[in-house]
Amino acid sequence: RLFYSILFYSISHLEVQGRYARLLFVDFSSAFNTILPDRLIVKLLEIGLPSTTCRWIRDFLSDRVQRVRVGPHLSSALSLNTGSPQGCVLSPLLYTLYTHDCVSTHPDNAVIKFADDTTVVGLISGGDERAYRAEVQRLSDWCVDNNLDLNTTKTKELVVDFRRRKSELQPVSINGECVERVSSFKFLGVHIDTDLQWSSNTSAVLKKAQQRLHFLRILRKMDLKKELLTVFYRCSIESVLTYCIGVWFSSCTTAHRKALQRVINMAQKIIGHPLPSLKDLYSTRCLKRARSILRDCTHPGHRVFKLLPSGRRFRLLRSRTNRLKDSFYNRAIALINANS
Repeated sequence: RLFYSILFYSISHLEVQGRYARLLFVDFSSAFNTILPDRLIVKLLEIGLPSTTCRWIRDFLSDRVQRVRVGPHLSSALSLNTGSPQGCVLSPLLYTLYTHDCVSTHPDNAVIKFADDTTVVGLISGGDERAYRAEVQRLSDWCVDNNLDLNTTKTKELVVDFRRRKSELQPVSINGECVERVSSFKFLGVHIDTDLQWSSNTSAVLKKAQQRLHFLRILRKMDLKKELLTVFYRCSIESVLTYCIGVWFSSCTTAHRKALQRVINMAQKIIGHPLPSLKDLYSTRCLKRARSILRDCTHPGHRVFKLLPSGRRFRLLRSRTNRLKDSFYNRAIALINANS
């Protein structure tokens, strides 16, 4: 959901000439370890959580004892009253609730969060970056107020700019330090390039999938049944090839698609059993996600699906560029119409 929101939000904006987008990928230092239990409880009460549940959460986070063992040596006990336990199933949820009030204040900006991954998207028109820079400053101030430590060194910015006449863009600074601008960034396992061609991502996917073909060959030499080889392929190779495929497949180059398909062809030859093509996998995943969005009226992309007067088909997006034409939502609408 996060990826589709960021990309559609940006690509739609870039349809108009003279516009560009700035994406700030924020990194926090030990985010879960800096949660203030008392501050969290106040926020939970504000959103309507029962006081009994809040007291249980406060008790869970307070007076936690930890020790450090190095070989036979054991440190003395230390009581903790800050943060949430690492590896605890509840910690990501508590952190999400803790940061629920960190939102954008300008319609041209968006603060998109997934656990401790936070992205500030600034849609710039006419070269006016005041709202975006003010948003970054507000985020910095919010972090100070909520005991979160912004790691400027690991925070990166990516600028997507297709203007013919590009102006010199001043870097964004946080706490007096300039944020590094990059041409590609790995976000939630997917590489995003400034040209939105996904070459870095497809190259990384191809390399990882090819490496795992080696293990498939080893298993084949051990005379495993085709059914077991197919299970291994789907778990370790197909899962790599199809990760977030709805985001990047339709926009990547033909050469990259053929290279990825060759991996499937090779796996098919090793297993000795037919496998679905990458295009078929893309269509299946895309259609499944589109139907899921249609069922979820709270999804940000739900409003994109607009029925035609006939009531049987959905209206395709008006696109000036191939970027929007090949975007997930436009392709998803076309697939739903074709399968309705």
